Amino acid sequence: MFTGIVTDVGEIATAEGSQGTLKRLRIHASYDPAGIALGASIACGGPCLTVVAVGPREGGCWFDVDAAAETLERTTVGDWKAGTKINLERSLKIGDELGGHIVTGHVDGIATIVAKEAITAGDDPWGPTARFVLKAPQALAQFIAEKGSVCLDGTSLTVNSVNDDMFSVLIIPHTLSVTTWGERQVGDKLNLEVDLMARYAARLADARRGE
Repeated sequence: MFTGIVTDVGEIATAEGSQGTLKRLRIHASYDPAGIALGASIACGGPCLTVVAVGPREGGCWFDVDAAAETLERTTVGDWKAGTKINLERSLKIGDELGGHIVTGHVDGIATIVAKEAITAGDDPWGPTARFVLKAPQALAQFIAEKGSVCLDGTSLTVNSVNDDMFSVLIIPHTLSVTTWGERQVGDKLNLEVDLMARYAARLADARRGE
């Protein structure tokens, strides 16, 4: 389980394997390698991936993860290559602060940025703020609610507005500076995980209608 609070921005060092089968990724991060066990779960750009190898490097560590066919089909992982920056989050421990919302790392689909608007000027004392408008897959639109939560590329965000399959989020200066959001542009595709409670509430409603 995760919170959607990004703790590091990693970089893809190598990507091996073929699209649609299995892809092995080596990721450079600033984490202490001594604190990462084989089999640990790390949210990498949204998807929860399992560490299969780990070692030290200057400034932190490297770790390897495998992305299987389901992950490659439903997420942007298949497009990652050397140099791609990704948001990282270690899995929760009992007693950790739940600063975002409950995130599973199970990506539901891919959202696309259709508009980006600067809210504050670059000379603002707190830095720039930006509003992004995104298009969700039609099948997932019902799970996105105004003032509800979504996880985009591993980042916990509050939905500002919803219009059919379009929704907007506001990114504050801090988030722009410590995640990959500062580099996001119109046309970029992001891993989308809808709110866990919304998903189960909709499933329960479907079951009751079936009865």
